[in-house]
Amino acid sequence: MKSVLLIGLGRFGRHMAEKLLEEGNEVLGVDICEERVNDAMDMLTNAQIGDATNELFVESLGVRNFDLCVVAIGDNFQNSLETTALLKDYGAPFVLSRANRDVHAKFLLRNGADRIVYPEKEMAQRMAVKYGNDNIFDCIELTDEYSIYEIPVPESWVGKSILEKDVRKKYGISILATKRLETLYPLPGAEHVFAEDENLIILGHFKDVRAVIKLH
Repeated sequence: MKSVLLIGLGRFGRHMAEKLLEEGNEVLGVDICEERVNDAMDMLTNAQIGDATNELFVESLGVRNFDLCVVAIGDNFQNSLETTALLKDYGAPFVLSRANRDVHAKFLLRNGADRIVYPEKEMAQRMAVKYGNDNIFDCIELTDEYSIYEIPVPESWVGKSILEKDVRKKYGISILATKRLETLYPLPGAEHVFAEDENLIILGHFKDVRAVIKLH
């Protein structure tokens, strides 16, 4: 369990707060807008109305006591920048800041952000991969080169085992799980035999995954 300070309770902030709380974390939500705070109360452990660009207010939050501070402000870059800088000035150990553009990310990193999140960009890229290819059902990017993909079993693999196909050596991918009828089966063993009606959850480099997809 982590203690999280989440500043900015717009749609992104509320979704993140809801998931953080669901995962068992304690979340203090902050927004300058009273209506937003009231709307998010059931997604938070606690909440405060305040201006996170105000030094006295940020100091009063005791930011050094939080494991994670999230700057989820999306509609005012100047406020996001000032808030990020103040959090680090007052001892926040880790600051995750939202950015809408690359140039924003550069300034946020220079002003103390430890990590940047691009919610719109990341979702757009994920949807482009998912819906732009008939043989990729989902994709989660881990780095610029490696991602986790959900793909159908190649026809030539059906009836063969993971060991027989020597998947990791020949294709450069790792099979994290198989999926049948919406049921996930994690970490299949080398003896697992591929079935026609299952999907594979794989980890690999984009070029290696592309090569496997071409087997369809």
